[in-house]
Formats: sequence, C-alpha cells, structure tokens
Amino acid sequence: MEEHYIRKAEWLKIIAHPVRLCIIQGLIEKNSCNVTEIQNCLELPQSTLSMHLQKLRGAGIIEGSRKGLEVIYQIKDPQAAELIKVLFPQIQFMEVVE
Repeated sequence: MEEHYIRKAEWLKIIAHPVRLCIIQGLIEKNSCNVTEIQNCLELPQSTLSMHLQKLRGAGIIEGSRKGLEVIYQIKDPQAAELIKVLFPQIQFMEVVE
C-alpha cells in the first residue's frame, strides 16, 4: 500500500474524535483561539484539552504561537478546514481575510 494512503488514514484517525472535530470547527469559525477560550467553550479539564491539542499539533493540523503567556491556536492544514466544512455544511464559517 502506498505511503500516501497510510498517512491520510492516520490523519483521519486523529480527527475522528468528537472533541478534536469540535476544536477544529471552533478554530475555523473564530480563526484563532487561546487555550482558555477553547476550554471554556468545550467545558473540558485543561489536561484533557491539552492532550487533544497535542494530537492535533503532532499531526500538523493545528499550530500554536506564543503571545506573551498565552498560546494562540489556529488551523495549519487547509485540508482539515475543508473537510470540516464538508462534514458540517449547515455551519456558516467566517472567511479568513488576510
């Protein structure tokens, strides 16, 4: 089997969790969020949220940039954003203006 398919299957396994789908969806909607904003939205313990963020970062789906004491997360992989938009067509996502 081609390596390409194996990598994509691993990528799909990582996002195939309700919390991680919600994190990706929220980051698409808001463009970026810090950990506290994500935690308040999902009502999860910080340790649980950190584990999910770590998996998404490790897969290259999201990235975090330090701003003072905070880490601001945003979508790194545009394919993840496109997949979430296909899975949730009823949600009106913000268009990112650069």
